[in-house]
Amino acid sequence: MSTDSAIPAEQGKLAYTIIQSLLDGHEKLSDLLVVMSHALDEDTLKALTGTMQWESYLESKRELESTKAQIEVFIAALKQYEDA
Repeated sequence: MSTDSAIPAEQGKLAYTIIQSLLDGHEKLSDLLVVMSHALDEDTLKALTGTMQWESYLESKRELESTKAQIEVFIAALKQYEDA
């Protein structure tokens, strides 16, 4: 990895910390939604899951899977930079 285009280790660690914090927040929100959904009656839950907002939420969850893979690549690159 060329050092001219590489992210300095400290900036890379900061970026990772920020990204991980955002992912953790999203995961906690997902857990909360699951708990809240158990408190809803079947008709209310069905109405909620039929909204565009629910579809957007599910799309966001799918995109996070891709983001997690990208973070793994980022971590590998950061480790390679630190080892150089």
